[in-house]
Amino acid sequence: MSSPAPPQPPLSWSHTPAELIDLTKSAIAQSRATFDSIAALSNPTFHSVFLPIAHCEAAFDTATSRLAFYQNVSTSKELRDASNESEKLTRDYEIEKSMRLDIYEAMLKAKKHVQATGQTLTPEESKLMNEMIRDGKRSGLALPEAERENLKELRKDLAQTCLEFTKNFNEENGTIEFTLEELKGVPNDVVSGYSKKEGSSETYYSVTFKTPDIFPIFQHAQNPDTRRRAYQAYESRLEINVPLLKKVLDLRRRCADILGYKTWADFVEEPMMIKTGRAVIEFLDNLEQRLRPVGLNEVDTLLQLKKEEEATHKYPNAPPTDVFYLWDYRYFDRLFIEKSLDLDDSLVKEYFPVDVTVSEILKTYQSLLGVRFEEAEGETWHPDVQHFTVWNASDNEYLGSVYLDLYPREAKYSHAAVFPLLGGYAKEDGSRNYPVCAMVANLSKPTPSKPALMRHDDVVTFFHEMGHVFHELLSKTRFSRFHGFRVARDFVEAPSQMLENWCWDPSVIKKMSSHYVTKKPLSDELIEKLIKSRFVNVGLFFLRQIFFGKFDIKVHTETPAGLFFYPSHDVDYSKMWCDMRETISLVKTGDKITPGQGSFGHIVGGYDAGYYGYAYSLVYAYDMFETVFANDPMSPAAGKRYRDEILLPGASRDEMESLKAFLKREPNADALLKKILGKRSASSAAEKL
Repeated sequence: MSSPAPPQPPLSWSHTPAELIDLTKSAIAQSRATFDSIAALSNPTFHSVFLPIAHCEAAFDTATSRLAFYQNVSTSKELRDASNESEKLTRDYEIEKSMRLDIYEAMLKAKKHVQATGQTLTPEESKLMNEMIRDGKRSGLALPEAERENLKELRKDLAQTCLEFTKNFNEENGTIEFTLEELKGVPNDVVSGYSKKEGSSETYYSVTFKTPDIFPIFQHAQNPDTRRRAYQAYESRLEINVPLLKKVLDLRRRCADILGYKTWADFVEEPMMIKTGRAVIEFLDNLEQRLRPVGLNEVDTLLQLKKEEEATHKYPNAPPTDVFYLWDYRYFDRLFIEKSLDLDDSLVKEYFPVDVTVSEILKTYQSLLGVRFEEAEGETWHPDVQHFTVWNASDNEYLGSVYLDLYPREAKYSHAAVFPLLGGYAKEDGSRNYPVCAMVANLSKPTPSKPALMRHDDVVTFFHEMGHVFHELLSKTRFSRFHGFRVARDFVEAPSQMLENWCWDPSVIKKMSSHYVTKKPLSDELIEKLIKSRFVNVGLFFLRQIFFGKFDIKVHTETPAGLFFYPSHDVDYSKMWCDMRETISLVKTGDKITPGQGSFGHIVGGYDAGYYGYAYSLVYAYDMFETVFANDPMSPAAGKRYRDEILLPGASRDEMESLKAFLKREPNADALLKKILGKRSASSAAEKL
């Protein structure tokens, strides 16, 4: 079925640095004018206060989201700097707007009018009204003037410091050099992609800290000293962010204190599903308790493998063989899978050429969710970027569009993420604004000997991120603040985590794989081995995630020395990072304390006091899959149920209500714990969670 022209024109990507700033200032001026007119109302009502604010929010996000996005993807430093400045202006204005007492008072009067007149609101309208008032209180608008002004300045300082951290993160361009001998074991196609530097006596290979460059060293370099140097350099690559993070944490403590919350975590968790910082600590403690024995057994197994391996390969400067170090985990995890399952990650990778696998992943989503992709013409921000319009397969309804920016380049966002560029919402005239988003990844580029190939981990990550894309594209809410994955942060990952299960389904793997030479899919034997590898060393994997979550919640619940004023205390967060990792993740730090927290981007990127959400949402993810999809992952009926009950409502209704509607019962942790711990111990563990 051919599609008509989309009802919404494609985005322009030809902005100059000056235009980014001018457009941002114009959007701020228009928003401020709208809020001024609302504040001047003599008789505030729902329709004269809450609806104009909702429309203003949508228009402002539509105007500014794309401008702030350039800093993550543009090859122009001038554009990135202007984009960063645009986001700073936007964040400062958002703080100013959120601190307007006149608007808060107008909202309170409008709510009283609704109650006094017995006005009937739709569920989404009621949620809008209640959440806007709640947000006003959380912004400090119920505080005395002096405290409000103090809070406003602290929040501006906090926003700017987080921006500096993120800018350093995005623009990190460090390298580490190794000789060819030191890189022994690293696949040739990876080494051939490194740039060479001639030394006085031999050739050195320059390795960036981007995932496709550095991770093969973690996984394959036989020399433990090579892995040690690589890991310590990788962990230290953003030491510049260490003082910034310390400042961020102190500013958050001061903000929480002014707002009357015991900790920043209690402030953050209030609108989440979990509700309190204490509940987060208990959740992570219980999960760690259940998984620690599993992890200890796995360490014992990997240590035995390490002793055997290092008895065969003797290297100078090698650390003791009876200690399991940070740089041992990925190497021996990979080696254990290869030896116990006879599964070679490098061989599997040959079956996932990017051009074939990405296309098949899109086809899988199209079939499952009843949609159709069409490649679109028009501008993009880089020649590598693809643009697709997305349509409903049954009736040709336009749904929105997505950009795919898949390959690494200098100064580009260095992980995988989905960025909303335009939200979906109903405009004032009743027409629709359609969502647009970008999926940014860092897949391996072609080498002189091979095309661009994906590790199976990359396939899982891509499938996961496309789950976020479809949360954006298939949501349909009236108000933009409820659209797509603007759900509670401890639920936002659940839909995408659920969809990772498709990457472990034999029929789906068969379709996604095609050897870059023979064009044959993975054999049934290799697929069986791959599926068996999924939960190998799962205890260590989850303990690593629990470490991140516990570091995050610890720094947002504890107040060093009982003080709130920066920099009147001196906490060594690098030592805390390494000590907690040793205790929880069961890997030793070695001879150097590394400032890994400087590269913990989640902690300033919207997941502060919220990293626990990855593990928390997994409970729901596994429950959804096992209950609805496990028997037939490609069931159109199940796909429609998922669209209707999880994706379509976005955050327009309570997340627990969406879950119960999808599951047709209360959710529980049985499915996840059966996968991790086995059926016998899962039921008792579920009671603890």
